[in-house]
Parts: sequence; C-alpha cells; structure tokens
Amino acid sequence: MSSSSGAIWFLILLALSAANLPFFSERLLAVVPVPAALAPKNLGLRLLELVLLYFLVGGIGLWLEQRAGRIAPQGWEFYAVTATLFLTLAFPGFVWRYLRRRP
Repeated sequence: MSSSSGAIWFLILLALSAANLPFFSERLLAVVPVPAALAPKNLGLRLLELVLLYFLVGGIGLWLEQRAGRIAPQGWEFYAVTATLFLTLAFPGFVWRYLRRRP
C-alpha cells in the first residue's frame, strides 16, 4: 500500500468519525463542556459543530495533499460534493440521536 493510499484511507476514516462526533457526544467538539445555558445540545448547535468539523477535516486533507506534492485547484463543485459526502457520513449519528426508539 502506498503512502498516498494510506493517507486517503486515513482521511476517509477521520471524516466518518468527525461527521458522527456531534451526535455521539454531549460536549462541544467532544472536548469542551456545554454551558448550562445551552445544555442539552440542540440540533442547531450540533449542525454548527458539524460545519466546524467539515472545515477541520478539509484542512487536514489539504495539508496531506500539500505533503504529497502540488495542490490541485478545486472549483465550487468539489466543495459541494465533499460537503454532501460529509453530511451523508453523518447520517448514522443523526439516526442514532434523533430517530431511534428509546425504551
């Protein structure tokens, strides 16, 4: 397995875990406790956290691409597709948090 292939798999697994993190954790970015005024985390706060994590994973991907060589220019289509993919990866966490039946 080449190093670029390993970096790609690392980025995919990182995106999968980061996309689901807001739905599995009651802390902001899984580190900061939610202030009492905002507790419990609502959907809006979770979506804001999802956007922040999208940009964090994108920055890590940009850094990995820079380490591998020249950065390829991207248009708006690239960002639309990656944002949609990130939302799709977040679906299991959304289902677990909001759609599962609780006893």
